Amino acid sequence: MTKDVLLEIGTEEIPAKFMPAALAQLENTTKAKLTELRISYGTVRAVGTPRRLAIIVKEVAVTQADKHSENKGPSIKIAFGQDGTPTKAALGFARGQGVDPAALVVKDEYIYAVVQEKGRPVAELLPGLLADIVTSLSFPKSMHWGDLDMRFVRPIRWLVALFGNEVVPFTLPGVTSGKVTRGHRFLGQAEVTVNSVADYFTCLSENFVMVDQDVRRQIIKEQVEKLAVSRGGTATIDQELLEEVVYLVEYPTALCGDFEAKYLSLPPEAIITPMREHQRYFPVTGKDGKLLPMFITVRNGGSEHINIVRHGNERVLKARLADARFFFEEDRKLPLAERVEKLKTIVFQEGLGTLYDKVLRLERLATGCGQILGVSQDELTIAKRGAQLAKADLVTGMVCEFTELQGIMGREYAKLSGERPEVAEAIFEHYLPRFAGDGLPQTTAGRLISIADKMDNIVATFSRGLIPTGSQDPYALRRQALGMVNILLDAKYHVSLSAIAAQAMDLLGITDNERRTKLVTDIQEFFRLRIKNILTEENLRYDMIDAVLAAGNDDIYDTWLRANAMAVEGGTVAMQKAVQALVRVGNLAKNATSESIDVSLFTADAEHALYKAYIDARTVIANYHAEKNYQGILTVLAAMAAPIDAFFGAVMVMVEDTKVKNNRLALLKAIATLAAQTADLTKIVVM
Repeated sequence: MTKDVLLEIGTEEIPAKFMPAALAQLENTTKAKLTELRISYGTVRAVGTPRRLAIIVKEVAVTQADKHSENKGPSIKIAFGQDGTPTKAALGFARGQGVDPAALVVKDEYIYAVVQEKGRPVAELLPGLLADIVTSLSFPKSMHWGDLDMRFVRPIRWLVALFGNEVVPFTLPGVTSGKVTRGHRFLGQAEVTVNSVADYFTCLSENFVMVDQDVRRQIIKEQVEKLAVSRGGTATIDQELLEEVVYLVEYPTALCGDFEAKYLSLPPEAIITPMREHQRYFPVTGKDGKLLPMFITVRNGGSEHINIVRHGNERVLKARLADARFFFEEDRKLPLAERVEKLKTIVFQEGLGTLYDKVLRLERLATGCGQILGVSQDELTIAKRGAQLAKADLVTGMVCEFTELQGIMGREYAKLSGERPEVAEAIFEHYLPRFAGDGLPQTTAGRLISIADKMDNIVATFSRGLIPTGSQDPYALRRQALGMVNILLDAKYHVSLSAIAAQAMDLLGITDNERRTKLVTDIQEFFRLRIKNILTEENLRYDMIDAVLAAGNDDIYDTWLRANAMAVEGGTVAMQKAVQALVRVGNLAKNATSESIDVSLFTADAEHALYKAYIDARTVIANYHAEKNYQGILTVLAAMAAPIDAFFGAVMVMVEDTKVKNNRLALLKAIATLAAQTADLTKIVVM
């Protein structure tokens, strides 16, 4: 026999951005605690609105599963005296396990307590279980309320806890569970009785609460799209915004508002940003892809008095757009280049000068990176000019008012100031990627400035001892490092991170060699973790990733190439055999005292054959390295398994003749060194 379980935590409005993680946590916590208590169940589903977090568990057993366990105790030598009577150790163990000493079992020279625990009624366990679920939830920010000791994301106002149609009684500070929930704050009843788990969704629906977030998401999307089409346009539905709106409303109704067409003279982003970031509106575009003078928003309620709501939203947006227009027109009065001087008044980081100083570093670091990569002189010129102007828009009125427009307005103002289009685009692109899933710079100048900006931020912050630890990353350095890695991979740039970091340290005036060495080591490890995460997300085997990273190459794109070559070749039968052979080579090569190989000291055909295979492989591998053909290199290394095995089958390496022994060890060391240039194959797990 089974019953369903419902737990609803009623609260004041929870921040929308907290909700997805909170629901996932609620679902996972419930599953873990049910399993821990040996309570079988069917499905678990977490649903929620701004005012409630709920979990519905289907087909919950009415009785906890029995527990059978054999718990290991002391050895029989300790447990029994010479006459066979239990010692204090055995008696204490039996008492701790709750069994009669006579029931102890002897097995494998140890005593065991066989514990049979009868399952309890689940109804008895649920009060403690549900209370534990609530108090186990954590949030980015929690709060106390009133004089209560409990912390939660928002004050808890009610609790619904049902097992079938029976209330599960438990109490938390200031609230006791029952079967009374609440409808929509303005449209529904203040108190709604839920008589059974099966009635939960119906009761709330009748009181204007769509408790299932998936249903709300679909309805919002359909309403917004339909409304846009009815006005001759297409709604631009940003998924992140849609997800936020889902958790801002309990009963969604989309409405369309208008704004004056004169504001369309603003750059599109200057209109979209106030809509999306400040008002949570969806923009609407026409058939030509250009913005239409209208927006769509979602009301938390029905269609009553919808015109009043529309008018209120139009007035708010009008004020925002009027501000944007004012700042835009004022900013245009001064060319972008003339704003650079004002950057001297803004501190970059404590002890690291102003934003003007940073711009000077960007200019030199971007061009220095370009020189390392061998880009054209024209691209270097564009990158230099783009770096000079990259931060100038930070002192414009528009960006001071709408900070999300940094880079975007820099691009617009650069164009209006007569700068080359490539320079304007580089100003925008140097901020990319700004968040997970954002685009990457596609111009050479944009990439160079972006790499320079991110590396300067990382080196500067690391030099102050502010290396991210745990969840603490106030300067978003992990995001910037990940963005830099993705740029290098997307552009297929072969460049040494330590070389760029060294230039950044020079520009920051870091001259102490010991300090520089430590900084480079810390930065390489920081980036190594980023590329490891990327390779892991691409489902590469952990041992192959470790093998490639152990080679110590700080060329990110080169590391990615070697890892992907390893993913193709590493699992083949030939490579597995080669790994076994090369691991044996590596183990013996550690004893080598010389790198000199004397062919005249070879005494067996297998030695000559292995040496020839090594020379041939070295030549081919050198060519493949120049071509970055790592799959070819691994194929060559795999072919060496046969001569290596033949060598070990024909000769003894550690012979008494010191010259012969050292010569053989030198040959093995040469082979091990050749293989290690691509990856540390000793890390590969042979299947």
